[in-house]
Amino acid sequence: MTDTQSQVALITGGGSGIGAEVARVLASAGWKVVIAGRRQDVLDSLAAKIGNSSGEVIAISADVTDEVSVKKLFTEIEKKFGRLDLLFNNAGTVAPAVEIDQLALSDWNKVVDVNLTGVFLCTREAFAIMRNQNPQGGRIINNGSVSSYAPRPLSIAYTATKHAISGLTKTIQLDGRKFNIACSQIDVGNAATEIGSGAGQGALQADGSTRPEPLMDPAEVARAVLYMASLPLDANVANMTIMATKMPFVGRG
Repeated sequence: MTDTQSQVALITGGGSGIGAEVARVLASAGWKVVIAGRRQDVLDSLAAKIGNSSGEVIAISADVTDEVSVKKLFTEIEKKFGRLDLLFNNAGTVAPAVEIDQLALSDWNKVVDVNLTGVFLCTREAFAIMRNQNPQGGRIINNGSVSSYAPRPLSIAYTATKHAISGLTKTIQLDGRKFNIACSQIDVGNAATEIGSGAGQGALQADGSTRPEPLMDPAEVARAVLYMASLPLDANVANMTIMATKMPFVGRG
């Protein structure tokens, strides 16, 4: 395990859900944590709450779909801390659950912009810092989904972007080798968050029925991210799936 006392982590989509839980767990483990999102008031409230009982937590408003905003975010981190050891690409969104021919291009573009282009923009800036800092290197963890393996009905935009994250992750794993940059993907199934908890009320199944599905505490996802992040850079969890044990993913429903 690595010494986290001087390590710096950035969490996108850090104001709520999985991002907020990861921020809490990393701060408790001694990391210096930057949480980024679009709503400064939400970020400030969370930073104050976590910072009162844990390590240093900084809130910076940023839009991962905007190149200028992303560059500003990473410039602020480098100016304040002088390095970046962990990027958790967590920001994500979904489109309306409609048939493919009913999905507006604007809704498709919104999901691609956040779930894929936003990950690329943040990864590009993190990669540049990590390859040039001393000690060199760092870790990037991408929040995928069980949808990167198997889609839900009426989810073409979300599923396409999560499949793309798998390819992006593998490419970073390869290209980061010579710079001591490790990259992982964590695929989450049915965490009780704002986006995921709807499955507990009823989720559309492949046979056309709608049934409630089991959920898990997002704190368990955060503990998994902490484990992945705490490894020395010569070891890496390339991919992890963490899911509600009884969700209808393995098998035939």
